[in-house]
Amino acid sequence: MDENSHHSESGNNFNIDKPYDLIDGAKSSGFEIIKDLEERKKIIADTSLSIEERFEAFEDVIESEIGDTSLVRARNIERETGLRQLYLKFEGSNPSGTQKDRIAFAQAADAMRRGFDTITLATCGNYGVACALAASIAGLKCHIFIPDTYHTVRIQEMIDLGATIERVNGDYEFSVQYSSEYALKHELYDANPGGQNIILQLKAYGEIAYEIYDDLRDAPSIVAVPVSNGTTVAGIYRGFLSLYRRGKTSRMPKFVVGSSFRKNPITRALELNKDTCEDLVPKKIKETKVNEALINWHSIDGDFALEAVRNTNGWGSEATDKMMISASKMLREKEGILAMPASTAGLIALLNKHKEENFVSARYVTILTGRK
Repeated sequence: MDENSHHSESGNNFNIDKPYDLIDGAKSSGFEIIKDLEERKKIIADTSLSIEERFEAFEDVIESEIGDTSLVRARNIERETGLRQLYLKFEGSNPSGTQKDRIAFAQAADAMRRGFDTITLATCGNYGVACALAASIAGLKCHIFIPDTYHTVRIQEMIDLGATIERVNGDYEFSVQYSSEYALKHELYDANPGGQNIILQLKAYGEIAYEIYDDLRDAPSIVAVPVSNGTTVAGIYRGFLSLYRRGKTSRMPKFVVGSSFRKNPITRALELNKDTCEDLVPKKIKETKVNEALINWHSIDGDFALEAVRNTNGWGSEATDKMMISASKMLREKEGILAMPASTAGLIALLNKHKEENFVSARYVTILTGRK
């Protein structure tokens, strides 16, 4: 690839936008975590210690700080919509504000164990912050590629966490390919979605299913998830499948996915009843500050997500930017949760179908990200 197709940025010359607005949504608590866990960081960074000692200290960080996110009942939205027993699984209580911490820390641990000193990835924003945080605690370098056209306001967080940022003259999918080839060329750990790390990523997201089970003591009737590459929904599905096969739950939940209107191959395949995900036309996809977290012309783990939806008789639907902003405001006003608008796409798919069919009282769970 053209070595001139990207350029580096530093904290001194990057023009950062407002640190937070309703559109960006997620917020990191990672800086406080680094401060609180300084002693364990020193152990992890001490190369005179054995890898076992350093790795054990990093696993302590994972166990104490990652996952175990809140599951709260949305009683005010229930009264508003008539959908009974709606639960919000809020991934915003992870250190960087999204579920991405789950795979970021799992892959940083894998990189440590395998002897890598640098991880690399492409990101639209949230995943980059998660990986930069995980790498900084693990004592790893982090090299992040971001498409030139993306608007994320989280770049300064990545820089402050020690990551090297490079802008790529291309879209997200091109940036993933570029990052993967960069990893291969320079013998770095490839932390991009898909590829050889897919099993590790699915297992990390499967923890969300186990946590929901721990709280409800059974599988809910439906799990609604915002979808982009498809990795999150595929991981949660496999987590519940494992619980069901082991006799822990009485049923498999239906999986519902939501994404941006006509800008995601997974929801397009479901809308058009396609057997597999088909790539969209890149030039016809326009990203906005709202939909960037959801859109792709190629969903890397899209067929895994289709499997989750179809094997459980679920469904998918699409939401406009206006609908997602409205849903985010509803969550803020009714439940006091500052959810990233893009993360409401699954909730929108669930509520819209409820309007049509008037679901019976059961347990319904939707996955959200944002800030605490």
